Amino acid sequence: MTITNSLLKVRTELEDNLRNLLGIPVYLIELDAFALPCGCSGATINIRGFTVDDIEVFEEHILKFLEEATLKLEIQPSFLFARLIPGTAEVASLNARMLCDSCYRDFARGEGKQPRPDIYILKLEKNK
Repeated sequence: MTITNSLLKVRTELEDNLRNLLGIPVYLIELDAFALPCGCSGATINIRGFTVDDIEVFEEHILKFLEEATLKLEIQPSFLFARLIPGTAEVASLNARMLCDSCYRDFARGEGKQPRPDIYILKLEKNK
């Protein structure tokens, strides 16, 4: 299976899982895999119709869906988070990232679920 076919399949499955869980029309606009110059890599899922309240109520299920989706793409993220539209409760994207050492230090300094106003942390594994 090509990477684009894998992305399409995973995007559709994740969208279906979120719609079935939430009972609302959630749209996964785009699923991208990335590699950054700093050394981080992972996936970004641009989403519409999804809020922080949805995450807080169904966090355990959403985390499971994200972990399953990323593993299908052979991504083993140490950091799963939602990026919010500034000044709102709307989620702009779900993100799965394998953090480089530098970015790990930046994110590990934050406290709690929202170290920055535009980030909601679902999972941050401790460096070994």
